[in-house]
Amino acid sequence: MKEDNNQSSIFSFILLGVSGQQEQDDFFFILFLFIFPITLIGNLLIILAICSDIRLHNPMYCFLANLSFVDIFLSSVTITKVIANHLLSTKTISFGGCLTQMYFTIALGNTDSYILAAMAYDRAVAISFPLCYTMIISSRTCIILGLGSWVVGNVNALLHTLLTASLSFCGNQEVANFYCDIVPLLKLSCSDTHFNVKMMYLGVGVFSVPLLCIIVSYVYVFSAVLRIPSTKGVRKAFSTCGAHLTVVSLYYGTVMGTYFRPLTSDSLKDAVMTVMYIAVTPMLNPFIYSLRNRDMKAALGRLFGKEIST
Repeated sequence: MKEDNNQSSIFSFILLGVSGQQEQDDFFFILFLFIFPITLIGNLLIILAICSDIRLHNPMYCFLANLSFVDIFLSSVTITKVIANHLLSTKTISFGGCLTQMYFTIALGNTDSYILAAMAYDRAVAISFPLCYTMIISSRTCIILGLGSWVVGNVNALLHTLLTASLSFCGNQEVANFYCDIVPLLKLSCSDTHFNVKMMYLGVGVFSVPLLCIIVSYVYVFSAVLRIPSTKGVRKAFSTCGAHLTVVSLYYGTVMGTYFRPLTSDSLKDAVMTVMYIAVTPMLNPFIYSLRNRDMKAALGRLFGKEIST
């Protein structure tokens, strides 16, 4: 291979897997075979139920449909590569494929967080300012929040992907994870990565903005709920937020375990938490929203009723 200071001298990487041990990776392969179709079917049902039921054509469920699409795409980008590599008895991924996978995981992760923030804002307005809800959360606002989530996620991902592509990789090809992510790639680079690391922490800041928005939104929600005189009203208010709070807790809990760690930490040990973030959370989201949301359960019932009648 030709050495060049401005270009990578490695044209492929080796994905070590979740643990780097064959027996454990066999277990995770079976786990992924089980998780992926459930994730795909569950999130597709959420999207179909929302699209087919006019009662759910409102901002909250528009954001939920976007969230389900992100979960499908995120699982497809990562889990399918693990399954394909295992079936083909290979662990390699091309340099371009690795950067593409990194781009989409960053973009979709960021988009996910901003959509969750948009959902929290929607609930805060609905509960705190119910009379002004339709004026504040208009169709235009919904489109801006939805598109803005995708734009911010993709711009942030593009920046990190271009910075990583400019690095040289001229030694170890083993990525200590089951998919290409920014932290293990920075560890493999033989270039000076100080600027990349600084930009990575700036990216963490961008990623953390939605969490701050979610916290502020729920401060408004809780303060409004405390002013509701009836117990029934309080229960109804919390029922509309319960599923979202559960998803936010699950999502940010796994994200913090995956990314909020020192660059020098052992990625193979941390990869178990990454499985929770990449695979388990997208699978659980449809169950959380369908089981804890009365409107969603009713829409899914009507969807299956239509399918049976046809």
